[in-house]
Amino acid sequence: MINETILAIIIAFAVSAILCPIVIPFLHKLKFGQQVREDGPQAHLKKQGTPTMGGLVFLTAVVITSLLYIRDYPRIIPVLFMTVGFGVIGFLDDYIKIVMKRSEGLNPVQKLIGQFIITGIFVYYLVCSDEVGTSMLVPFTGGFEHGIYLDLGFLFIPFVFFVVLGTDNGVNFTDGLDGLCTSVTILVATFLTIISIGENSGISPITGAVVGSLLGFLLFNVYPAKVFMGDTGSLALGGFVASSAFMMQIPLFIPIIGLIYLVEVLSVIMQVSYFKATHGKRIFRMAPIHHHFELGGWSETRVVAVFSIVTALLCLVAYLGL
Repeated sequence: MINETILAIIIAFAVSAILCPIVIPFLHKLKFGQQVREDGPQAHLKKQGTPTMGGLVFLTAVVITSLLYIRDYPRIIPVLFMTVGFGVIGFLDDYIKIVMKRSEGLNPVQKLIGQFIITGIFVYYLVCSDEVGTSMLVPFTGGFEHGIYLDLGFLFIPFVFFVVLGTDNGVNFTDGLDGLCTSVTILVATFLTIISIGENSGISPITGAVVGSLLGFLLFNVYPAKVFMGDTGSLALGGFVASSAFMMQIPLFIPIIGLIYLVEVLSVIMQVSYFKATHGKRIFRMAPIHHHFELGGWSETRVVAVFSIVTALLCLVAYLGL
């Protein structure tokens, strides 16, 4: 499985790295440019017009690579379904905002309905699957062989919805600086790949494909970015992270390896709630929290580096908990 996974990483990287120089000019031609928030950091105004929807590139790389392995590794299918499914929702959101010039994109209800349908199908699979099931490994209790497994019974269903939607929104909010979401998710996907190989869970080709495709995409997404992933990419990655964790029975590890995602989404919730409760006061300079550090004098590259280092260390901590 190690050789197959390494090959998947290389194939996905090659596809992503080759597609970017082809797709980016095409997105330019179609004027699929990023619309920068006027109330955002002033330094971001120069990003206006940078092509977005670049998530199509690494999503394509993941799909192509996964199809090469799907016959021998059928457990890839649920993860691919969640990744592509949430990517489609993100694509529709991007398309409405950028092409149809409707700033809101999909309204919250439409987006939630789509997410609920896709997650509902995934939940049905988990509940009915004898291979995966509903039990979850508790971190730092002895690992896969000797650890404690938590089974929530009928509460497992709402728990899956909560984790999937929370993770997806967290990844989405993390996509706000050049290379930030890409860098953080490469590390998370690497952790998932290592665990998948070690436990022979049967999904390492797709987790590896995500690592490779994001590495190829990062060549063009690193500061100063030539392309952004858009909701097409960030929502797809959220679906990938959550579904991979459930397939390996480690969703309780997401708050550890994905702490950056969690902090990002919590910073938005806290900011909005406090703003409304105090009629205009703020906790952070700006939310999501990466903008707070940016407005505090940190460069984009420093924020990305620090958040990535934190994620790398947390992945090591999570590994100790297995």
